[in-house]
Amino acid sequence: MVEFRGVSKVYQTGHPAVDNLNLSIESGKITVFVGPSGCGKTTSLRMINRMVEPTSGTITIDGRDVSTIPAHELRRSMGYVMQQAGLLPHRTVIENISTVLRLNKVPRAQARKRSMELLKTVGLPESMANRYPNQLSGGQQQRVGVARALAADPPVLLMDEPFSAVDPVVRAELQQELIRLQRELAKTIIFVTHDIDEATILGDRVAVFAVGGRVAQYAPPEEILRAPVDDFVANFVGRDRGFRRLSFSSGESVPIHPAQAVLWDGLPLTDDDVAAPTSHDSGTPRWTLAVDVNNRPLGWFVPDAQSETKTGTLIPGGSLFRTGDPLRNALDAALSSPSGLGVAVDADGQVIGVVKASEVLAAIESTREGRN
Repeated sequence: MVEFRGVSKVYQTGHPAVDNLNLSIESGKITVFVGPSGCGKTTSLRMINRMVEPTSGTITIDGRDVSTIPAHELRRSMGYVMQQAGLLPHRTVIENISTVLRLNKVPRAQARKRSMELLKTVGLPESMANRYPNQLSGGQQQRVGVARALAADPPVLLMDEPFSAVDPVVRAELQQELIRLQRELAKTIIFVTHDIDEATILGDRVAVFAVGGRVAQYAPPEEILRAPVDDFVANFVGRDRGFRRLSFSSGESVPIHPAQAVLWDGLPLTDDDVAAPTSHDSGTPRWTLAVDVNNRPLGWFVPDAQSETKTGTLIPGGSLFRTGDPLRNALDAALSSPSGLGVAVDADGQVIGVVKASEVLAAIESTREGRN
């Protein structure tokens, strides 16, 4: 367990960056520090490994005061992942991952073997082992950064806005990768972000920092979304916190209907190819779900009304509702679909049916009634 007891950090301006922080961080869980710029969340993180020394107060790890541990030993005993990965540009991927192991006097062959194992752990192929950082994408560099942080098998992992410099698609992939890793490794992770969505996706508990270096609320993410303690937290979470809260409700109760689908190869379709309208409203287009040879969705096919052959337009289909996803994803899939039908897929991305917005809303209402 990591504990902050009356911890403050005051710089020369006299204004506290962190003000009387008292926090108990549970072992084996992800705790997220979230808040606006300049609220002290990164300073608090860096005081754990003594990159920043507190002005007053005590920080302990499993009961041991970190100030009694030499700084270099403390930092080697825990993982640290930063915003820009921080890889050494003149060293290969495998050499970067081995850095802490070699500093800890692990034999070279043993360090290399452990590093190769970690490549697989973070989802990278062994073929990347001898590449240099500038030959990797931003997302791949961050995976290497995580592997390096895990190399010495530290009980505590500090992550300072590690995914903020990558694009939204890669960021979502890295978030899911971190969740997968945590299920396998059960580390004590302290994660800093300014993004409330990221905080609620990743955090077992979330500490919302306010300007002035104080913690405004410290609770499970669902509680913060359901019952923010004050106007600051409510405004920071945003007006759509009810939508975000759906992330904590299972989508298993949403009915999945058979999809009227057609194999699409870009060629004109015959009358037999195009299914009956997927909507009961005769005034809407005849939407037909287009899939590839692996039964993965490509979009919605709308035939040309004036064409003698079944040519038409393929329109992107919005987000997907995957097996095991929460109600938030089911509603988003239905609302983002041009047809009004959300596409449901299995774990392999293959179509299993469609969901209707009206039935998702009914499931949401049923969940609300169950809580009352």
